[in-house]
Amino acid sequence: MNALVSGIALLLAYVSFVTYNLVTAREAAVSSLNGEAQIIGTNSALAILFNDKASAEMTLSALSNSKDVVAAAIYTKSGELFAQYPASGAASIQPLAIPSGARNSSFKSGIDVLVGSQIIYQGKPVGVVYIQAHLTGLRQQAIRYAGITGVILLLCLGVALLVGTVFRKLLSEPVVGLARTARLVSRYRDYSLRFDPGQSYDELMSLTEAFNEMLAEIQHRDVALEQGRNELELRVEERTAQLRAANRELESFSYTVAHDLRGPLEIISNICYILRDQARHLPVDASDPMLARLGASVGEMSDLIEDLLNLSRATSAGLHQKRLDLSDMASAILADLATAHPERNVKTLVQQGCHANADKGLMQVVLQNLLRNAWKFTGHKESARIEFGCTPESSQTIYFVRDDGAGFDQRMADRLFKPFQRLHTENEFSGTGIGLATVQRIIARHEGRVWAEGEIGRGATIYFTLGSPAP
Repeated sequence: MNALVSGIALLLAYVSFVTYNLVTAREAAVSSLNGEAQIIGTNSALAILFNDKASAEMTLSALSNSKDVVAAAIYTKSGELFAQYPASGAASIQPLAIPSGARNSSFKSGIDVLVGSQIIYQGKPVGVVYIQAHLTGLRQQAIRYAGITGVILLLCLGVALLVGTVFRKLLSEPVVGLARTARLVSRYRDYSLRFDPGQSYDELMSLTEAFNEMLAEIQHRDVALEQGRNELELRVEERTAQLRAANRELESFSYTVAHDLRGPLEIISNICYILRDQARHLPVDASDPMLARLGASVGEMSDLIEDLLNLSRATSAGLHQKRLDLSDMASAILADLATAHPERNVKTLVQQGCHANADKGLMQVVLQNLLRNAWKFTGHKESARIEFGCTPESSQTIYFVRDDGAGFDQRMADRLFKPFQRLHTENEFSGTGIGLATVQRIIARHEGRVWAEGEIGRGATIYFTLGSPAP
């Protein structure tokens, strides 16, 4: 780069010097010719007045001593050729127009020059003298000057190259070495590398020390970060193992409790059935209303246990995914609900062709919870509508269950999928508050998501997706 810049600078200087020399030499030649033209004009003024052409030509012949002059001519005031040098020199001269008020004029084209000078006698012009020259001496002078200048500039270029080489060795190479070390550190993330400049310049040593200190600080920080990351990973693994063990214990406890409670509940339920059967033979006034409440409570407890078991299975059961027809499953569940509640007037719509790649048992739990909720929350309407369908969107399918029942406040939508969180009182709609939490866990295990939209008094829609598309 130094050599290139120096070479360009010296080349421009060389061209400038040669051009300046050519221009100044030509201007000097023009000035000299103008002087000769004025002398010839002064000596030829009387010859023009007395029409002495021979004397004028003799005056012009004095130009033979100038090797650059190729032709000369004298014209009278009326523009008539009066004398010329050599014999046919006027033929190559194109007379110049001399501006008003000026005595001399010139035309320059490279090394060819034509000058014109008015011949003045007693303050009045009597003619014009023209001298045409081919400045071969100027060319030789320019070539000689260009050679001398070129030699000088080459010497300067050599000195510049020498200085640049020494400068690069003393300063540029250490800087390049520093950049190379920085590149290696960036590429291999090896902050143990250090740079040794091999020179003792204060500025370079300061830069090197700052660079090495930065590397040392980064290395120390990375070691600390690596230790912290290892400790954090170890703690995370320990906490994860503890959490998994606690979850397994909790799931095992929930399943065991729920499973063990079913036996006593079945006994209580059987006793209630026997007592109700015996009470049918008693007068109406003698029947005990507490017996009916006991049976309802046993049914609610049984439903709660079933929901707890489903919630446990949603987390712990293994996934056996295969292609399912969710439309057929939804139709079967709605048909069972219609059979169990023949007094209800519910219009059901099931979109055909809704397939999914999922676990059959878990998806059965999902659809049962969603459709039973829709059936339950439309219970206060004389004529209700429940719909199941799906819609493709980008790379996934969105499934939905929609009803026109009680609905909910959209601001409370996040509470729907938390265990034991209910948006309606027990007097309005019965339930355990576990169904949608079970749905959320099952959908999460399928790498999908579930969300709800609703409006109070205008129904609700539960949407869900499944991570694996239907095959």
